[in-house]
Amino acid sequence: MTTPPMNRRDFLTTAGAATAAVALAGSTASAARTLRNSLPESPVSTVTLGKSGVKVSLVGMGTGSHGSGQASNQTRLGVEGFTRVVRHALDRGIRFFDVADQYGSHVYLKEALKGVDRDRYVIQTKTHATNAADAKSHLERYRLELGVDHIDIVLLHCMQRNGWPQENKGSMEYLMKAKEEGIIRAHGTSCHGMDPLRTAAKNPFVEIDLARINPEGKIMDGAPDAVASELEEMHNAGKGVIGMKILGEGAFKEPERRDASLRYVLGLGTVDAFIIGFESPAQIDDILDRTAAAIKSLKRA
Repeated sequence: MTTPPMNRRDFLTTAGAATAAVALAGSTASAARTLRNSLPESPVSTVTLGKSGVKVSLVGMGTGSHGSGQASNQTRLGVEGFTRVVRHALDRGIRFFDVADQYGSHVYLKEALKGVDRDRYVIQTKTHATNAADAKSHLERYRLELGVDHIDIVLLHCMQRNGWPQENKGSMEYLMKAKEEGIIRAHGTSCHGMDPLRTAAKNPFVEIDLARINPEGKIMDGAPDAVASELEEMHNAGKGVIGMKILGEGAFKEPERRDASLRYVLGLGTVDAFIIGFESPAQIDDILDRTAAAIKSLKRA
């Protein structure tokens, strides 16, 4: 069941007290127990992102590999190449797609998903808006670019300071209103840095967090154990946790490093789903096979 919309007025007046209370309760609960996810049956099993009610495939497709300035490795494939990868992902059972304005991937995904029933896929995108007016403008434009009437998940993009709730108060208020109006289904953050990650773990606005996690600490916000601890706190609080940089943004080229990272992330039991920046159908097949093997290995352990 999807959680009811947060009351925006109550949130804005009590967020500070709530954050402190969650911090105290979270540390106590974490010390007592961690409610770990059971291992899925397959790499494309349907999983639920915390208490948000949003259901996605375990493995999702990212579209922002080395993404900036309205381009990424995925968009550089061109519309035809991008569409080929997305359609292969759908054929293999992947139904979760991560895009962003910064990657320029909205219009590419729209083209790739033409003719596909809306209930067959979940879209996650991000905004850099800090005020309500910009956030509203972004969501109107994003829906046009994506060709959809609603967006499943919208995250505040690349939070880098622990004061992000104050800096983004207006956009947070609008995203909560957008959820109430059915324009989006859930909101949250993507964080770059341990301080903003710690803040996200305790802030009630965050229903879903997109976090960098792998066992080598490659392109991450901190040491793996430190990041994993914050993800555990989020998970225990009922937040949806989505992993990214699982393969170090393509740095883990050796099969053993890829396999070790997949086992590590799945073994945490606190990461609900993860996205991989696929650039070819062959990569999709390889990672799905490796994820299936990792699941089997962990179930035998």
